[in-house]
Amino acid sequence: MMGLSFHLCFLVLCGSLIIPTKCLAQTCLPEDHVALFIFGDSLFDAGNNNYINTTTDFQANVWPYGETFFKYPTGRPSDGRLIPDFIAEYAKLPLTPPYLHPAGYHRYTDGANFASSGAGALVETHPGFVIDLNTQLKYFKNVETMLKRKVGETQAKKLLSRAVYLINIGGNDYLAPFTTNSSVLRSYSPQEYVDMVIGNLTTVIKEIHKKGGRKFGFLSVAPLGFFPYTKALIAPGNSKQITALVKRHNKTLSHALQILTSQLKGFKYSYTNLYNSITERMNNPLKYGFKEGKMACCGTGPYRGIPSCGGKRSVKEYELCGNASEYLFFDSIHPSEKTNEQLAKLLWNGNLDVTWPYNLKALIEHK
Repeated sequence: MMGLSFHLCFLVLCGSLIIPTKCLAQTCLPEDHVALFIFGDSLFDAGNNNYINTTTDFQANVWPYGETFFKYPTGRPSDGRLIPDFIAEYAKLPLTPPYLHPAGYHRYTDGANFASSGAGALVETHPGFVIDLNTQLKYFKNVETMLKRKVGETQAKKLLSRAVYLINIGGNDYLAPFTTNSSVLRSYSPQEYVDMVIGNLTTVIKEIHKKGGRKFGFLSVAPLGFFPYTKALIAPGNSKQITALVKRHNKTLSHALQILTSQLKGFKYSYTNLYNSITERMNNPLKYGFKEGKMACCGTGPYRGIPSCGGKRSVKEYELCGNASEYLFFDSIHPSEKTNEQLAKLLWNGNLDVTWPYNLKALIEHK
């Protein structure tokens, strides 16, 4: 037995000599290890909403969600993987599990996903049904505490400073006033409302920065006014207002990030123009390998824009296309896996026309 133990120890020792790693208490990580922390809404939700007390309107835990890749519904509102799943793959990380997954197997040294379908930067957006951005920040602070316990304060700080913080938020803040009984837009001018959304986001960025975060990835809000959902359910005049708010948000966010670069020590970011990228694919689907750019694969009504996919919401009837990869949209408001992969590639190594001042690959490689 002693001889066997010696040989095992020798093999482990040799391994540590060959592969450059930094041993963090019980955890050994490569020197260039980068974690991924994900915040946001349904574009990034890997299944957190499976584990909160909400309605089926904010969940995607029924078939046919997940049909093409996972072969079962994971809670991701798509037929397969989401943008952060592809980013994790490109960064040579495992898929980032939802923070609220009850199994307790999370390897926080690889990061965590806090995103929640329906969430906004404002607490007032779908309150009681989603995990708003401020609550997501609280969850991140819990993870920071756990990391310190697991790997020690010095190594936790190093891990958090090398990590990438991927954030997509805002779309629900601009949709919700037109889909709920909210009167919030009567109380503020369009710019005041956008400033509140950006203000909340900026506060969260500064809090993550205080905890050591330096590398951030952001997406502009997509052209929601032209999605199957809005075309089917929202009056054209209101759709125009949504489009105007989204454009104002994207311009204000771009400006706010430039200001943060001068305010926050070591702050670096990647900003991807999701608005233009999706608009191009809606208008020229064949160019990007899609047969259909305006109608959803799964749903009912005009453009299959009524969110009935899976038959568990207020409208039970739904149609399902034969091949989700032919469609830009999987359901009334969410991209198909094929779309998510194309968008993820733009985030990862897109040129300055679409992703600036860094793409995520350059951000990760930046020391």
